[in-house]
Amino acid sequence: MPQSLARLHIHLIFGTKNRERLITDSIRDALHAYMATVLQNIGCAPVRINSVKDHVHLLFDLARTVSVSKAVEDIKKSSSKWIKTQGSEFARFAWQSGYGAFAVSESNVGAVCTYIENQREHHRQKSFQDEYRQFLERHRIAYDEQYVWD
Repeated sequence: MPQSLARLHIHLIFGTKNRERLITDSIRDALHAYMATVLQNIGCAPVRINSVKDHVHLLFDLARTVSVSKAVEDIKKSSSKWIKTQGSEFARFAWQSGYGAFAVSESNVGAVCTYIENQREHHRQKSFQDEYRQFLERHRIAYDEQYVWD
């Protein structure tokens, strides 16, 4: 086959360092727009981005020539630097070192978009830690609790 084709939807989740509640309404929309631009610049099409105070969810199409780890590195590094320029209250901002990346089938993109859009509602009843554990278990990812959080 002379042509290489791929369409890989990735649901990426990561939190603020120590789950500090630093993603405020005053910065949220601009952060999402910034992250979307970072993704576009590396050839990954953003589909949906949303956050609550201590973590972010991104659904994007992974470019055929970009690794998941490279996309995550670019998003986290660039957005962390950007946030720190947005005011003194963000001077100590940092993302946690880890992340969760989950494959999404084409048939589930709509449901994942809805899930991401409804983060505020969802987290009125469930903590980020509980949500993340459920993702790991649903995707059958073995983990050691002592290494999941920082």
